[in-house]
Amino acid sequence: MANGTAAPTDLDTRLEAHRTELTGYCYRMLGSSFEAEDAVQDTMVRAWRSYDKFEGRSSLRSWLYRIATNVCLDMLTAGNKRARPMDLTESTPLAQAALSPRPDNTWLEPMPDARVLPTTGDPAEAAIAKESVRLAFMAALQQLPAKQRAVLILREVLAWKASEVAELLDTSVASVNSALQRARATLAERQERGAEAAVSDPLDEDQQKLLDRYVAAFEGYDMTALTALLHEDAVMTMPPFDLWLTGTQDITGFMTTLGAPCAGSRLVPVQVNGLPGFAQYKPDPEKGGFTPWAVQVLEISDGRITGFHCFLDTQRWFPLFDLPLHLEAETDQVEQGA
Repeated sequence: MANGTAAPTDLDTRLEAHRTELTGYCYRMLGSSFEAEDAVQDTMVRAWRSYDKFEGRSSLRSWLYRIATNVCLDMLTAGNKRARPMDLTESTPLAQAALSPRPDNTWLEPMPDARVLPTTGDPAEAAIAKESVRLAFMAALQQLPAKQRAVLILREVLAWKASEVAELLDTSVASVNSALQRARATLAERQERGAEAAVSDPLDEDQQKLLDRYVAAFEGYDMTALTALLHEDAVMTMPPFDLWLTGTQDITGFMTTLGAPCAGSRLVPVQVNGLPGFAQYKPDPEKGGFTPWAVQVLEISDGRITGFHCFLDTQRWFPLFDLPLHLEAETDQVEQGA
């Protein structure tokens, strides 16, 4: 009997059970939070409309991944590769710093962990999932051709068998293995050029203390204390601007000149891209209280902050993280929305 006889509410429930993992897959493929959610919605609509043709030769999950892969490959035919500022330009000395924005579709976008990381009782599986959405890995993925990207994610992140990936992509096992080998080589080359963030899951005691010191230094706008927490080669980025800075002197110099209005900010913890992060609210001189300024994503290695990435399009990011668009003056902390 065809599976199209399933009750609509039952089918909705079965499809929705896969939404988070499919969003994670599409996000890794596309590098965009909003495009990933659009791709998953398109996948759900296509699945609903064609469910009567689903003959059950594969699992519902495999069938949904096939649809999602086709949706993503269609979206990637334009050839746009999401990037970080350091993938596009050279580091700029502070003396030459200029804030030049680029279009939204240029940038690798942040994503709340809760939208892409399914709940799992396996600590090793959870750690792999978090590592696979970190900014450095995501940026490396975006450099791969679309089908290599799909193969690498399915094989390395989701642990599919080569035969399962071959069936999904309508290709041979040999072709899948070849694509995986080429993808691994590209990622290995990129990893040699830049250290991966070393963040434990959950954060160990020293890392948590480092974050506590960072919050105190940033909210106090204490550049001496902040310098002590930054690696000497730390990187600061600020999409949608293509400017990026290297080193403690240029980073703190920027914060006390062009970034001076951020003095007196408040930081609210967020879980973002498998890394520690904060929603930054800066003082609002017009309304009082605090207004959204950035979602900060921090990379940590060897007891220091190595990456300090500020995503500034707050009208898009704060709702995505279920964060309020204003903090009252007396409110130093808020609970993140469900």
